[in-house]
Amino acid sequence: MSPRKIIIDTDPGQDDAVAILLAIASPEEIDLLGVTAVAGNVPLPLTQKNTRIVCELAGRPDIKVFEGCDAPLSRKLVTAEHVHGKTGLDGPVMPDPTMPLQDQHAVDFIIDTLRAEPAGTVTICPIGPLTNVAAAFEKAPDIIEKVQEIVLMGGAYFEVGNITPAAEFNIYVDPEAAAIVFKSGVPITMMPLDVTHKALTNKARVDAFRNMGTKVGTMVAEWTDFFERFDKEKYGSEGAPLHDPCTIAYLIKPELFSGRHINVEIETTSDLTLGMTVADWWRVTDRPANAMFMKDIDTQGFFDLLTERLARL
Repeated sequence: MSPRKIIIDTDPGQDDAVAILLAIASPEEIDLLGVTAVAGNVPLPLTQKNTRIVCELAGRPDIKVFEGCDAPLSRKLVTAEHVHGKTGLDGPVMPDPTMPLQDQHAVDFIIDTLRAEPAGTVTICPIGPLTNVAAAFEKAPDIIEKVQEIVLMGGAYFEVGNITPAAEFNIYVDPEAAAIVFKSGVPITMMPLDVTHKALTNKARVDAFRNMGTKVGTMVAEWTDFFERFDKEKYGSEGAPLHDPCTIAYLIKPELFSGRHINVEIETTSDLTLGMTVADWWRVTDRPANAMFMKDIDTQGFFDLLTERLARL
């Protein structure tokens, strides 16, 4: 099998950074065409900067990084510095990047790439709000049928919300964008909180990163040390969930995950449940299935993969 062509759409975030590193470390399975930054965990000037920091950390300043939308389609931006720190990559001190930011807008890069590549050969991996992807679909609807698959981190059903009682952060930030994507007809695989909250760090797993004795291993361990404090306090958990790397792990080793093909609708009007992913897990409606909703993960297998791949960098 040839490597799968992907575009990562991201708002780093420590767990976004680990997802990017996992993709870069897996060239046998992943052909990373480019990385598009979107406003989310922190504002856009920081997410595009953080994306370049991560590429340089991995020794890949040649990867093309594009700056995208700086706000949701029709709402004010909500950010998550309370989780990720003021830079989005709080924890270790990181040098400013020297690699260039591409001149082209991220939305146009997504459009041009999908038009240039053979139909059904490019997968989009959104691990932040879905603003860039929805904007591309709205601007160039002809590209929709060319997308092989969207593998995203977002939403929840059994776990419900992490930014409101009903909504997961990535969907909540731009629910209108999420609604466009979920109604697009593109095959969607989603990694909701139901899966990612099982991808929990613990001391042994973080020590495995630290004990690599590499710059990447040390950085990932220090990011996780910072990131853990919020989830330990909030959930009383042993560690922190590595949400976003689940998307890349699925592309590399899909057998680590299991779920159900169901209908998922996005709530865009309710003040109480705005951004909720209304997942018809029990198939009680006649709405057609539009997403593979993952529910379970082989957690140790996930961390074994992550440790083995990051040790390459």
